[in-house]
Amino acid sequence: MLVVANEDGERWWGGAVADGALMPFGPGHRRDLAWSAGRPDDPGHGPNQSAPLLLSSAGRYIWSERPFTFEVGAGELRVSGDDLVLDRAGGSLGDAFRGASARFFPPSGRAPARELFTGPQYNTWIEMPYTPTQDQVLGYARRVLDAGLPPGVLMIDDCWSPGYGTWRFDRARFPDPRGMIDRLHEQGFSVMLWLVPFVSPDSATFRDLERRGLLVRDVTGDTAIRRWWNGYSAVLDATDPDGVAWLHGELDALVADHGVDGFKFDAGDLHFYRGTNVEPVDHCEAWARAGERYPFNEFRACWKRGGRPLAQRLHDKPPSWTGDGLASLIPELVAQGLIGHAFTCPDMVGGGEIDAVTRAGAVDQEFFVRYAQIAALAPMTQFSILPDRVLDARHRAAVRAALDLRRTLLPLILDLVDHAAATGEPIVRPMAYHCFEHVNDQFLLGPDLLVAPVLHPGAAERTVLLPPGRWDADNGETFTGPATISTPVDLERIPHFRRA
Repeated sequence: MLVVANEDGERWWGGAVADGALMPFGPGHRRDLAWSAGRPDDPGHGPNQSAPLLLSSAGRYIWSERPFTFEVGAGELRVSGDDLVLDRAGGSLGDAFRGASARFFPPSGRAPARELFTGPQYNTWIEMPYTPTQDQVLGYARRVLDAGLPPGVLMIDDCWSPGYGTWRFDRARFPDPRGMIDRLHEQGFSVMLWLVPFVSPDSATFRDLERRGLLVRDVTGDTAIRRWWNGYSAVLDATDPDGVAWLHGELDALVADHGVDGFKFDAGDLHFYRGTNVEPVDHCEAWARAGERYPFNEFRACWKRGGRPLAQRLHDKPPSWTGDGLASLIPELVAQGLIGHAFTCPDMVGGGEIDAVTRAGAVDQEFFVRYAQIAALAPMTQFSILPDRVLDARHRAAVRAALDLRRTLLPLILDLVDHAAATGEPIVRPMAYHCFEHVNDQFLLGPDLLVAPVLHPGAAERTVLLPPGRWDADNGETFTGPATISTPVDLERIPHFRRA
């Protein structure tokens, strides 16, 4: 065990993205990274973006190539694991990140496809769950354009194929996939397809992969069948180079034959691989490594892979102002960046946890707008629910205003994307990254733009903590920090401040 005595005022970040709201960690926090990267009260399941990395506000970091367990005590940090490295890279949280990144997860020099940042992303999931068809997808794109929204990346989600693992278009649903994708390209959309590492049992694909030994096995040596959210399936072994070569062959054919631009690599969660012949974290990491071949990519689960050109989306969110909903977006976006995942995306605007969205019924229009405002100033923005279907004219105008603001800030966002590709540094940063006081409800885009979105219903003002220096507000006011100010807000305003 490594016992680290905290220096004066030293606080710690890192580990699991789902713990973002708890960072910096207080006494009593415990996380076993080998078991789950989910919520502390949900140890068997939950989202799965994590890394064997802890960073301190005093410039120290802890790393291991393997998962470890850590617990925060009164004045100390206790870490249990193999081959633990404790080192110092300077005197700040930013120094700790840069030192750990350079040594253990250096930047690749590349970013995901530019189009993932320059336009909104649109995912069919909420509008047509399990039922996408060629006509519906084309209709969805047409509704985007008719609403005056810009084209972007269109992701066709679950059930575009005849079965899991059989990665070709279901011709009953998609009679002319090449014609559909050509049409979407003409309209300005790029097209991505959803997939998972699962393989439907009793299918021709299953029989072929099992014969070739490319499926994950359980502890008895038999092919493992795993329960996941859509039923029971076998699992492609992404740690086997032959399995990855098979997958790449299937996906490359979709690119060559139909003009598909890339893929949303779903699942990968650690708990799907427990009790098998592969280490869960190794399979999760291998699944992400397989996706790096495609510049158009998306991941919701990932182990390590910091510094790589991978688009990382937060896990599916409920349509809630608190808890795992809106209140979790900023802390978890910050946490993604601090474990090396710079190319971050909030969940689908309005929430992508389909059962919770369905139970909620009518959309809370103010909630939808405030969610869109956070997403608009994140590195990537993704819609599934179409704003014009669920919002009245006033709230639609507020969403469009957020996208207009994003367009004005896009040069800055793209500069930060390029900076992240070259240096590994987060795009979304906590104030503590630059030695300022930490708060969980505002963030920095790079060092010089402070964003303080509205996070509460019916708000008429927003309290903002300004770091030292002179700051020009979006409403024309100028402030000198350090200071805590109160600034008025309306439905359309996203308070943000530029360092003068």
